[in-house]
Amino acid sequence: MIVVRLNARSVAAVRLAPSPASEVLAWLKTVATGQSHPRFGDPGPCARAALSHPDIGLIATLLRGASGYVPDFLTPKPPAGPWERTLDRQLDVVRETPAEAVETQLLLGQYPGRRMPAAVRQEMEAGTFGRRAANGLHRFWRATLADDWRTLDTAITADLRRRAWTMATHGVGHVLEALHPKLRWTGDHLHINMRWDEESDLTDAELVLSPAILGWPRLKVQVCDPGNAVIVYPVNGEHRGTPLLASLVGATRARILTGLDAPSTTTQLSREHGLAPSTVSHHLSVLLGAGMVARARCGAVVHYERTERGDALVHGKPA
Repeated sequence: MIVVRLNARSVAAVRLAPSPASEVLAWLKTVATGQSHPRFGDPGPCARAALSHPDIGLIATLLRGASGYVPDFLTPKPPAGPWERTLDRQLDVVRETPAEAVETQLLLGQYPGRRMPAAVRQEMEAGTFGRRAANGLHRFWRATLADDWRTLDTAITADLRRRAWTMATHGVGHVLEALHPKLRWTGDHLHINMRWDEESDLTDAELVLSPAILGWPRLKVQVCDPGNAVIVYPVNGEHRGTPLLASLVGATRARILTGLDAPSTTTQLSREHGLAPSTVSHHLSVLLGAGMVARARCGAVVHYERTERGDALVHGKPA
């Protein structure tokens, strides 16, 4: 059980904000550990190919560790103010994290009593882990999510607006109580039902609440450091479906996938969507590798159609 103490000033300072760094890290962890996302299925070959970059691979090595802990410095709390450059500002914080703080979190949090991978230790001892981690997260974001980040951000913003309305009409306490079934608000303490015991004092500190879509269904709590206190909560199920599909596989690929209500050729899809045949062929290859479409040859003609996984994502069902 995690018990977090808040006083009147800290409750007054509770705010809502998106945390792109948490979303990018959650998606990278799914890819790095070879898992299938419980909502969106296989991350796909493009995401796996991104792991070949050394800076992305460095973080992937860290995330493959047996410990379920992820160093808090990789997910700094979203800064106050406009949300347009939140990811850049978070990555600046990661890049500038003092080497001593990086070493403490890696040694005591990620690898307590366990052997640290050589690549991680080398960068930690050189004092370059934070810089390379920031670069790796940015490169992974550009390779997998940047093109359609706006779609994902729209769903996140919609959740934040609903929470803000709840806060305006029912108060901060109601928002805290309704975040997640594992969380209980008693008026001056948050009780969070987790697998470890911890007590944190956020007296006069700021607590940021951030919605997670790619981090769904996990509840991520980082409250050890009052200066970096964040609760990343999973959004509700109504965000499933095609808009989020676009954020994960790309708007064009999502359009092609949703248009495959009947088996179609590359030429037919090219005409329907106003795209070059080579472009359609490329997107179909990615969807094929991700298991979202299947192909069948009839003489010289190849037809593509959605698989059950593709149908599930298009119609907003768990993959």
